[in-house]
Amino acid sequence: MNDDGYVHRPGTVPAHDDDVSAHDGRVAADADVTFAQVAPRSARTEERFDPAWSIVEEPGNTLRRRVSEALFTIGDGGVATRGSVEEDGPDTAPGVLVNGVYTGTGPEQHLLDCPRWTGLTIDPPIDADERVLDLRDGVLYRREPGGDFRSLRFACADRPGVAVLRAEAAPGRLAPDPMLEPAPSSTDTTTTTVGEDQSLCLRTESSTGGVVVAVAAQRVTDEATHRRVDRIVAYQARPGIPDRFASARELGVDRLLAAHRATWAHRWEQVGIDLPDDPEVELAVRFSLFQLWSNTNAHGESAVGARGLSGPGYRGHVFWDADIFVLPAMASIDPDAAAAMLAYRLRGLPAARARARAEGARGARFPWESAADGTDVTPRNGYLGGVPVPILTGTQEEHITADIAWAADHFAEWTGRLDWLGTEGRELLTDTARYWVSRFRLDPDGRAHLDDVIGPDEYHESVCDNAFTNVLARWNLRRAARLEPRDAAEAAEFAAWRWLAERVVDQHHPDGRYEQFTGYFDLEPLLAAEVARPPVAADVLLGQARVAGSQLIKQPDVLMLHHLIPEEVDSLAANLDYYGPRTTHGSSLSPAIMAALLARAGRPHAALDMLRRALRIDMDDHTGTTAAGLHLAALAGVWQAMLTGFAGIRVRDGVLRIRPALPGGWGRFGIAFGCLGRWVRLDIGRDGVGIRCDGPLTVAVDDAPPILVSGETWCATKRQGV
Repeated sequence: MNDDGYVHRPGTVPAHDDDVSAHDGRVAADADVTFAQVAPRSARTEERFDPAWSIVEEPGNTLRRRVSEALFTIGDGGVATRGSVEEDGPDTAPGVLVNGVYTGTGPEQHLLDCPRWTGLTIDPPIDADERVLDLRDGVLYRREPGGDFRSLRFACADRPGVAVLRAEAAPGRLAPDPMLEPAPSSTDTTTTTVGEDQSLCLRTESSTGGVVVAVAAQRVTDEATHRRVDRIVAYQARPGIPDRFASARELGVDRLLAAHRATWAHRWEQVGIDLPDDPEVELAVRFSLFQLWSNTNAHGESAVGARGLSGPGYRGHVFWDADIFVLPAMASIDPDAAAAMLAYRLRGLPAARARARAEGARGARFPWESAADGTDVTPRNGYLGGVPVPILTGTQEEHITADIAWAADHFAEWTGRLDWLGTEGRELLTDTARYWVSRFRLDPDGRAHLDDVIGPDEYHESVCDNAFTNVLARWNLRRAARLEPRDAAEAAEFAAWRWLAERVVDQHHPDGRYEQFTGYFDLEPLLAAEVARPPVAADVLLGQARVAGSQLIKQPDVLMLHHLIPEEVDSLAANLDYYGPRTTHGSSLSPAIMAALLARAGRPHAALDMLRRALRIDMDDHTGTTAAGLHLAALAGVWQAMLTGFAGIRVRDGVLRIRPALPGGWGRFGIAFGCLGRWVRLDIGRDGVGIRCDGPLTVAVDDAPPILVSGETWCATKRQGV
């Protein structure tokens, strides 16, 4: 893996640098924060922190500090700070990132490294420490066992851009510098001391025209037994920072902390899980939710990269993960954050239209990787063993255009904001449909084909009629054609889309299976278990050429259709049975989606096994790449697995549909989420589902007819888990 976060293979770049190819396929046993390390904690820590809500880094466990820095990221969605220790050091990689602010050009464009605010000088230095991320309160704590140093920090959940540090140590040991310092990679930062209070202001400009202003002030209190440093900082990429900073300073640390905790308490009232029979899953899902809130912006527009704001991996570029994994999760957690993600795609429409025109096509073709303004920043070449190789994802992984259309429709359907799809979001459906009309090739028999594409399974390139791409593009055409036409010309255009959709090759076979692409069934019939126990980097072990000539797949491809548009495809069980054993889970995106599908197929025990793989991707650094940032799509996939898999939730035509599938060890499963403009809490047991919502909501459980629920009700279930 290069320093840029990419794993370079012949002809392709993986969907993430979390690809298993980045390491030898083994689980990292010495990761900083593992589930095994959560339980055994000191008596003092046990008194202070609830183990059901705490991620703990034990004293002396500093060998993999950069992994912990990613795990301990704190943010408000717009600004995030990696969880580096205050004194930094050679084994740390501190960083502050702001959503949507990039620097550089072309494929080298990356999130701007912003001024850092957590630095302190501690002398004598700390030999061993213990850190705890309190998920319930959204606060990162640090203490020195047997010593006098302790600190806490948080990103104000109720005040975007404001963050707080409080540190204490014995007199003479703690120096409150530097209060703000430019990032080492930043070359255009100006420093100003403002006001009588000696507040410090740093202004950093990016090459793309973005500007981040950071303002900080601190109060140092010296007493007989200790020195305390209270520091408040505010970041802003747009006008308005003075008022935000001034009001935060006026409140002070204690009141800011109280308001911050109250905001997190309100969040956890609306969204979360209660799983007393499985504390491991319960804690990991809470961690996933915490980091989703911390890394996605609910204000304006939001460019959500593969690693969110938790690290430099993939330079902060935006992929299909944002639309297919993160956005559906946020629609149920914070609908405004999901809307902000779509606002980013809407701003990228002009660039997508320009690309389509440049290729002789109509409509809009979205890029595989984008950054500041929605133009394509996918690399075209990489290196393998020092030899240049082409990277084809930017030209062939076209399904992202239909992915974005799906995300727009899912947002409107799930939240009930259908008027948005007829107004602001309309062009995300119509312009993508127009692209597919010009992209499909009609053969003499009148069948529509897509040549030279890559599906989600990136082991196979330049294929014809990838089922996922074809069927999702067909769905795109049909969904856009269901819009109300604005005039006679558009009505005729919609009719042409419906005509074309009927002719798309979907690779469906009489036995219910979908062939992943033309010729796939004729490839070498290798199973993943014949290579190694998944997750496995099959292309590393066998070579890229052999893997491309085999039926091994990196991640769900055909099966993604069953996850996204189950009403468009059939025979989930047949396709699970066929493609499951061929899936190497060579991407962090894979296990959570497989867990959701297994649960929906009535196989909750197998689903739980797969879920546990997904839970540990970052917590145990399974891919060896968590130091470069959290795998945000994997965290979002975990929440999707809980919501659409084990709780069996779907929203269709204004109805919340519930079909639970509980593993044998789960006697009760509580889950809270938002949909259709309501906040809903389900209490799922063996014999029924308790439903509570904050307003009228139409609900259907299993195959029972829909009922109108207001307040609390209970519905019996036909399927009681296995």
